[in-house]
Amino acid sequence: MLEIKTPQTWFHQSGIRHDAGKYIAPLAQHILIITSVKAWAQVNPALEESLRASGIRWQTEIMTGYCTEDDVARYVQRAQKKGITFIVGVGGGKVLDTAKAVADRLEGGESITIPTIAATCAAWSPLAVFYTDEGAQISSLPLRTLPRLVLVDSEIIARSDVRYLKAGIVDALAKWYEFRPYLQKNPDNLGLQLKVQNARLAVEIYEKHGAQAILDNKAQRVTDALVNVIDANIAVAGMANSVRGEIPTPGVAHAIHNRLTHEPALRNWLHGERVGFSLLVQSILENDNSQPDPELLALLRQYEMPLTLAPLKEIRLAVIQAVARSIPFPREATDYLPFSLEPSRIEQALRLTEQYVAGRANVRSLAE
Repeated sequence: MLEIKTPQTWFHQSGIRHDAGKYIAPLAQHILIITSVKAWAQVNPALEESLRASGIRWQTEIMTGYCTEDDVARYVQRAQKKGITFIVGVGGGKVLDTAKAVADRLEGGESITIPTIAATCAAWSPLAVFYTDEGAQISSLPLRTLPRLVLVDSEIIARSDVRYLKAGIVDALAKWYEFRPYLQKNPDNLGLQLKVQNARLAVEIYEKHGAQAILDNKAQRVTDALVNVIDANIAVAGMANSVRGEIPTPGVAHAIHNRLTHEPALRNWLHGERVGFSLLVQSILENDNSQPDPELLALLRQYEMPLTLAPLKEIRLAVIQAVARSIPFPREATDYLPFSLEPSRIEQALRLTEQYVAGRANVRSLAE
């Protein structure tokens, strides 16, 4: 069975927050907005003025933590009490996942996502990721419906810390490195081919525009390079994730990432930074010589990803042993991979990452 779920409408335009009301008004006249203090300040007063001009009423809920079951249940209850079925998420991945999950649990619920950073594909993704209150990932919820509308304002994203863009690039690159190995045993599977082709498109965009987009983000300039990279981080990576076939294709690096979220010392890493480190581990696992793919290693260094578990300090070796034995990877998917995920191999790969830190000045800051 081949299944493809995507948002209904995608608009990407610099300054689109000024016109958001005219896009939302045909869908809903009363909305619940889930956002964060920082994200709400970034889009206003323009967004509020646009909503008001279009006659839209709104209630605002300010998130301060992670996407959790308790928060989603609370927002569902508040939406039901006010008779609201349209949920608008304004912010980063945790906010957008919360908004999507709330809409998914409302009868007739719909979501609209307005990302303020391009650190993940959450604005598009067919999943909502749940955490504990402390930030440990515990589950992913496949959504019944995806956002009705995605509004991307490159002017807002251009003003964000470039660290988010780098993390988003690596998170999108991961789709290529994670899905491609499945092709070795399943070269004719259409769903897998679609996932890999979309993932490859993102890689090609970064090869052409990645370095320039980083410079433009640092200068807070909206350019063609930055727009292309934002689209790759959110839409192209999201499309790769939106294809589902009969072959399970969970990402090895993301599975390692999920386990690493349970380590408090690593929670200052962004999602894409944990994924970047985990890609290094996956690459070592893939190769019989226990060496990572040199092209991947160069990309991880280019985008300043952490290449060591140095923040764990004196508990590093104990954590490596524990992580190697508790990667949450579906057993039914391992047969489709061309390399082993035996705990002893994972432990060896985690240990081997230590040698690739040479020349990495920013590791000190990540470890502090």
